[in-house]
Amino acid sequence: MLTSDRHLNMHLFLMGLFALLLLSIQPARAVETGAVRSDDSTEITYRRHPGDKDAPLFIWLPSEDGLQAAERETARTLAGAGYEQWLVDLFESRFLPTTASSLDRIAAQDITALIDRANPQKRSVFLLSSGRGALPVLRGLHAWQLQNPDNDHTPGVILISPQFYHQTPDPGEPARLRPIVEQTNAPIFILQPAKSPWRWKLEQTLPALQTSGSEVFFRLLPDVRDRFYYRPDATPSEQQLETRLPQLIRQAALARHRWPDRPRSVSPLEQQLDPLPASKPARALKPYAGDPRPPPLQLPGLNGEDDDLAKYRGEVVLVNFWASWCPPCVHEMPSMERLQNRLQDRPFTILAVNMAEDKATIRDFLKNKVNVTFPILLDRDGKALKQWDVFAFPTSNLIDKQGQIRYALFGSVDWERPDILDKIEKLLKE
Repeated sequence: MLTSDRHLNMHLFLMGLFALLLLSIQPARAVETGAVRSDDSTEITYRRHPGDKDAPLFIWLPSEDGLQAAERETARTLAGAGYEQWLVDLFESRFLPTTASSLDRIAAQDITALIDRANPQKRSVFLLSSGRGALPVLRGLHAWQLQNPDNDHTPGVILISPQFYHQTPDPGEPARLRPIVEQTNAPIFILQPAKSPWRWKLEQTLPALQTSGSEVFFRLLPDVRDRFYYRPDATPSEQQLETRLPQLIRQAALARHRWPDRPRSVSPLEQQLDPLPASKPARALKPYAGDPRPPPLQLPGLNGEDDDLAKYRGEVVLVNFWASWCPPCVHEMPSMERLQNRLQDRPFTILAVNMAEDKATIRDFLKNKVNVTFPILLDRDGKALKQWDVFAFPTSNLIDKQGQIRYALFGSVDWERPDILDKIEKLLKE
């Protein structure tokens, strides 16, 4: 079952708001330290904010960025409303650096031990994480279900902007979901920022989560980016929503009662993907790995006229997918403008495809932040992004005079780097 926020009824909202209003009359409770032992005798410690005896228990687990101050503050707020909170730094317990690759080294048994201690037979239990932290959460819950096949009381999972893919693929390469995604069977609640590349992958990830029987609720959070509640460059909209994070989590927990406890079967994981590399490779304009024939690109321009990639046959074209809220996009655009000026007398064009922003926002961005003269195309509904299978912002494709994609990369670069200029020059001379 797939449910969106538009199906949330008003009484859930009011109940969540009422619970938070009770904070003004709830006395503070002392924070405690707890510990459980994993199967290999590793001691997993957590900070416990006590709550009411029969209220839900929330277990916070880290993303690739570690536990954040905003998450700790949200936990304190929820504890003040009577919900017990455990904050678990698995990196610290395992003496691991706080990186995405370390998440692959977190043992599923660490989480099963925490769930056993939480005792979901006695109370509602929720596992919370964000980003790539979703993957060890799902692996740990899956392992616990294998160990407890007759237990009908499966913990709920609350994920903020989860990333379910093995890693961001190079343009043209197939994306790989982690196998655990399709083998999960649990109530799952996703809070998804709208200004995120992962928003455009929900059509793939939500059905994948449902494959083995998961009920999936998602709520799209307008006008905010990934990590909105702990970004150093947070916008006023993001700062405002950060203050509402306890309420959003409370509403997700209340929605859990829509799906009664029931038996859930899971199968052992038969496939594991290779762990993530410890370090990221340097950004490079690589030969395109997929079908070199580009998808259609017919979009209205910011100037009001329609544009079409096909009309640039005989020119080298840089197709760049970007958004004004994406810092790496903003960082690279001045070098793109300089590249355009450098090659203004050559058969070279840049087409910058904007991701679903309105004209007023784009014009304000171009006026006050980065002034560029190359064409801006408007992908209002994300159709082009999906057709071009864009996974990250920015993503760039370099197309030769015959209309074939020759090179591509995701992420920002300096477009005047000698190695990049050399590749473009060779295409211009073909």
